[in-house]
Amino acid sequence: MTDTRYTITELAREFEITPRAIRFYENQGLLAPAREGTNGMRRVYSARDRTRLKLTLRGKRLGFTLLEVSRLLDLYDSPTGTVAQLHAFLDTIAAHRAVLERQLEDLNATLAELAAYEAQGRALLSANTEKRARKTTAATEKSAKVT
Repeated sequence: MTDTRYTITELAREFEITPRAIRFYENQGLLAPAREGTNGMRRVYSARDRTRLKLTLRGKRLGFTLLEVSRLLDLYDSPTGTVAQLHAFLDTIAAHRAVLERQLEDLNATLAELAAYEAQGRALLSANTEKRARKTTAATEKSAKVT
């Protein structure tokens, strides 16, 4: 059975990212492609690299830092089922959840402030429109009395 292999172009196309992004993740130690061709210039990615790239991109979408992603990938690569691994995994998840919950609180507070400002703005606009309408009505009535 042969191991599935991918070029940088294939992975970039599949995950809709640039080859430069893939090289960046490689420089960060998240991917380790084999090198082939003259002077090892051609990168060849394994199914393991593809999975690591997929998990890296998922982690980034969820807001994890590259350091957190790297730690989680290390857990993914090591033998499963150890208590230490599970604790490390749960600690990373808990820390990330706490950050997201703080951000959610901040967002909710900001949304509430924006709603209050919006309501004030609409009330001022409405009052100004009514004031203009009254002036126009008064001017029309005054004009009608003069003629």
